[in-house]
Amino acid sequence: MARTEVRDIELEKCHSFASLTDAMYNSGGFTAKKLGQAVQILEEMVKAGSTIFLSFPADIISTGLRGVIRDLVKRKIVSAIVTTCGTIDHDLARSYRKYYHGDFLMDDAELRKKGVNRLGNILIPDASYGKIIEKKMMPFLMRLYREGKKRIAPYELLDELGSIIKSEESILHWAHRNAIPVFVPGITDGSVGSQLWSFWESHRDFTIDVLKEEHAISDIVFTAKSTGALMIGGGISKHHTIWWNQFRGGLDYVVYLTTAVEYDGSLSGAPVREAISWGKVKARARHVTVEGDATITLPVIVASLFERLQH
Repeated sequence: MARTEVRDIELEKCHSFASLTDAMYNSGGFTAKKLGQAVQILEEMVKAGSTIFLSFPADIISTGLRGVIRDLVKRKIVSAIVTTCGTIDHDLARSYRKYYHGDFLMDDAELRKKGVNRLGNILIPDASYGKIIEKKMMPFLMRLYREGKKRIAPYELLDELGSIIKSEESILHWAHRNAIPVFVPGITDGSVGSQLWSFWESHRDFTIDVLKEEHAISDIVFTAKSTGALMIGGGISKHHTIWWNQFRGGLDYVVYLTTAVEYDGSLSGAPVREAISWGKVKARARHVTVEGDATITLPVIVASLFERLQH
């Protein structure tokens, strides 16, 4: 077995994110090394010209981490997004209204009396969520309907939605500008999804074509020379990403950021190596599972990646 020396992290020599994550890798220690590995694998998949899937849950889009996700899309680092309906909710709502700082220990009954929703330590007034989403979605859906777009796949709908969001802080805005498809396999599970249902109640010939969306994903998977994934959190977004990649023999590169545990058998807690047994990740794939809160790990990883790609 080859021996690699454990090196101390010397902070006075770390003048950039890239040098810090290199030092963390060379430290050999626990999650720090994994974080350094994540940067290396992401750089490798980008430079290899891989088709890169970015998957994540909605909660992080209520936070400032939305800006990190947006920059990955703005810089065309990723090829496709797989996420949940709540991501669309938060991205749309925050393009027009503000969210606020809160605390995990606030009185939830009192917040409800004041018309404020708590997402962890983020506060979302009713006016900044359901009300603004309804205000923006209903005219948008009616416009599509009148244009004859009565049967539409979720990714097509979200591209259309991105075209009307003018805020450059929006993920959907940049996804539209850079022709990066946004796939939401659970499109009805959120406020935007409720607006789709509400519109359908009075326009029964309006249809969300989920199978057309699956066909679009299959086209990406089957035409890719290699595929990689940056997966943040678990659930349907993670599973849909690895599920489709099994049909091409598995992912070639994977970086997975998670706080979930493995011992309960959940998909969210399953490390990348488990997916190898299903053929969803190749046995020879470069992969790492980084345990830790993505609001901490992702900015460091992405900032380091951007620096490396500039050299």
